[in-house]
Amino acid sequence: MLLKLLGLLALSSLCSAMFHPEMRNAIEEGSGEPVPRSSHRSMPMGDPYWPPDDMMNDSMPMDASNMPYGSESAYCDYLMNQPVPPPMDQIPFYCICSHCKGTVGPKGDSGDRGPPGQPGSPGRRGMTGFKGRPGYTGPQGIKGQKGDMGEKGQRGPAGFTGMKGSRGFKGEKGNIGMEGPPGAQGPQGESGTCPASCETIQGPEGPQGAVGPAGGRGLPGVKGAVGPKGVKGNKGDMGKPGDPGMDGQKGDTGEKGMCDCTDGADGSDGSPGEKGDKGEKGDTGAQGVQGPMGPQGNEGMIGLRGPPGPCTPVIQSAFSACINESYPSPDYPVPFHHVIYNEQEHFMPWMGMYVAPVNGTYVFSFNLAVYLRELIVGLFVNHNPIVINRESSHQSVTCQTVVVHLAYGDRVWLQVKDETTNGIYTDYESSSSFSGYLLHPDTCDIPFGRNFMGQEYDDDMHVIWRDKKP
Repeated sequence: MLLKLLGLLALSSLCSAMFHPEMRNAIEEGSGEPVPRSSHRSMPMGDPYWPPDDMMNDSMPMDASNMPYGSESAYCDYLMNQPVPPPMDQIPFYCICSHCKGTVGPKGDSGDRGPPGQPGSPGRRGMTGFKGRPGYTGPQGIKGQKGDMGEKGQRGPAGFTGMKGSRGFKGEKGNIGMEGPPGAQGPQGESGTCPASCETIQGPEGPQGAVGPAGGRGLPGVKGAVGPKGVKGNKGDMGKPGDPGMDGQKGDTGEKGMCDCTDGADGSDGSPGEKGDKGEKGDTGAQGVQGPMGPQGNEGMIGLRGPPGPCTPVIQSAFSACINESYPSPDYPVPFHHVIYNEQEHFMPWMGMYVAPVNGTYVFSFNLAVYLRELIVGLFVNHNPIVINRESSHQSVTCQTVVVHLAYGDRVWLQVKDETTNGIYTDYESSSSFSGYLLHPDTCDIPFGRNFMGQEYDDDMHVIWRDKKP
C-alpha cells in the first residue's frame, strides 16, 4: 500500500512538471536545454536520454529520459525508498548529499587557537634609509687613567748661535777692602860704629811711603768760644708801608654859638651836608604770602672731595684664573679662560687683563709651569713691565709676587716676549695661574661717580714687548 502511494505521488509531480511554463517555452524554441529555475540546478539537460542506460536496471521502472525539470528531489526520494536501493555508481550525482547545498546553520563557536606556525623565510633586504638626525651630545665621560710614559725623544739639533749682546753698563766702584794684619817683626840690624865725633849726622831722606787707609770719621769737636762783636752793618732798605689804621671815633657836638646880628636878607642855599650815619636795623616785618614755585635749576657741579673717612670693607676686588692652552702668542696679553674666582668681574679672562676699580694698593702673583721651551714673561702695568722673569730650564716652575699702587682704570696683564720664549705649559696634571687682589684702597669712596660711563677696551689688543728700564 505504501508503495502505491509513493508511485501516485511521483506520477502527480511528473504531470505537474509537464505543464510548467518555462519547460514548455524551452521545448517550443527547440533549444534542447531548459532554462534553470534555481541556483542549485546542476543536472545537464542537453541529452534527452538522462540518466544513461548503464545507470538503469530492472529495479528502476521509471524512464529517466521522461523525467521533467524540477523533480530531482522526488526522483532521489524514489530511488532511496526502493525495496532494494540501487548501488552507489548508479545513483545520480545530485542525489548525493555532498553535492547538495543545504540551508546554512547557526554560526559555531570559535575554536581553540592553533599552534604557532613555523617562522617564514627571511625577506629580501630593504633599501638603505635616509640618514637620521645627529643625536644629542651625551654626558662627559669619566676621566681616563693616566697613560704610560712615552719614550724619550731624540735630541734635537743645536740652535743657531745668537747675536752678540750689547756692551753692559759700567759697574759701580767697589768698596775699599779691609785692613790686612800687621806683618812679622823684621830681624835686628847690625851694631853701628861710633864716629869720631858724637854729633848726629842726618841721613839721606827715604822714599815716601804708601798712602795709608782712610781713617774713620772723627768725633765732633768741642764748641768754641763766642767770637768778638762784629762791625755795624750798612743801613737796610726801606720797608713796605704799613696797613692804614682804623677810623677814629666821632667827636662830641660843640656848644651853640651866640648870634649878635640883625635880621638881614635871606642868604643863598647852603651846600648839602655830609651823609649821616646808617640807622639801626628795623624790626622784621610780617611774613608775606608764599610765591609760586620757580622752575627747576640746572644740575650743579660735583662738590669737592671730603676728607677721608674710616675705611670699611665695602670696596673689594679679587680674581684668580688659569690658562687652558699651552704656548700663548706673543705681542698679546696671555688669556686665562679658566676662571677660579672673579666675583666682582674686574678681570677679563678672554683678554687676560685686570682693570683697577679704585685707587689703592694691590697684590699680584703668578705661578707658571715651563716645559720644552724657554720662558721670558713680564707683568705689565699700562704697557710698562714691572717685573720680568726668565726661566731657561725646559721643565720647571716660575713664580713671582708683586705689591703695586694702581690708579683707577690702570690695566695689568702677563705677556711673553716672542715665539721662542713662550714656554708656559698646562695639562691635566700641571696648571699655570694668575691671581690678584685689592690690599686696601686709598679712600673708601664708591669708585663710580655721577657721570661714570665705563671704559671700552678692544678685544683684539695688540701690545709690543718693551724691555724693563734699567
